[in-house]
Amino acid sequence: MKELIKAAKALSDETRLRILNLLLEREACVCEVMQALGISQTRASRNLKILSDAGFLKMRREGLWTNYSIDSDGLKDYQIRLIEAAKEALKDNKLAAIDKERLQEAERVGSSCAGKICTIGLSSEA
Repeated sequence: MKELIKAAKALSDETRLRILNLLLEREACVCEVMQALGISQTRASRNLKILSDAGFLKMRREGLWTNYSIDSDGLKDYQIRLIEAAKEALKDNKLAAIDKERLQEAERVGSSCAGKICTIGLSSEA
């Protein structure tokens, strides 16, 4: 039951639902999530960690980059159903559609996401 509660809590936040929506589209690094949602590196990383800790995401290293995606192979049945419910609820959401459009334009910046975009907001939120 604890795992179900953790998964439900992970999806009970707007930012995490928006991130999940992006990752249903494609794999992304922190920089791309930041750009698509217009949030700081700290906020993106914190919410990616919560989704990962709840068992929804997997990480893949590519050189200095860390890419996040839905852990399709590791999901439990209840997690799949929660994702499907979120996907259905977001399908006509305007903000979710805008986020996906921004994801298509998002770029990795600098080496290992250390470029100018990834440092936006660090001093104010760190």
